[in-house]
Amino acid sequence: MSLQPHILLTPSQVSERVILCGDPARVNRIAVLLSDVKPLASNREFTSISGEFHGQQITVCSTGIGAPSAVIALEELVKCGAKYLIRVGSAGAYQSHIGLGDMIIAEAAVRDDGGSSSYAPLSFPAVANRALVNGLCDYMKHQHENHHCGVVRSHDSFYIDNELEVCRKWHQLGILGADMETAALFTVGRLRRVAVASVLNNVVMYGEDVADGINDYVGAERAMMHGELLAARAALSALTAV
Repeated sequence: MSLQPHILLTPSQVSERVILCGDPARVNRIAVLLSDVKPLASNREFTSISGEFHGQQITVCSTGIGAPSAVIALEELVKCGAKYLIRVGSAGAYQSHIGLGDMIIAEAAVRDDGGSSSYAPLSFPAVANRALVNGLCDYMKHQHENHHCGVVRSHDSFYIDNELEVCRKWHQLGILGADMETAALFTVGRLRRVAVASVLNNVVMYGEDVADGINDYVGAERAMMHGELLAARAALSALTAV
């Protein structure tokens, strides 16, 4: 198979087990958890490395922001042989009991994004792979870390004028938090017959202005590093257990 046009990878470079992250810089931060790390490619928002964890080959690839680029990465990685993929990302909480740095493990996602609707009607559920979800939850329990399992919402913008009203709506419906990629990854992963899960580091408290919260997160990146690496460790544990 020829070189994939966006991620610039071939099947010989991609393992069955993959971590997906949004920020290209996060790829190198996750690399510290791996051995025998090799850079693979960097093109646009897609930066990738390979490494080893507990004897298993792992590929780490960034996807940028939002569903369209995340789905491009997923599609091309699957063409290269990826079978188990976990998103390690960030989210804003919709529930007041979810603290900063708490882990949100998505069992399913509300499809409020545009990317997934290009593939299937909104009546098609966006559901995570159960084995990977169980692996993520087991790791958090064994580490005695704060985590919350349930439904998240994926959307396309957090700078809309009625953001607080939207947050209150999903808060009342019991949704745990919001990101921009999980629903599309679950939907397309299910259609492509691969296993997909998502673990999200909460970076915005419920009721906080989203723009201010994101700015606080950027400014306090070092303080949030524990949550980011915790999510990555959980993903590695779950991936090597299947």
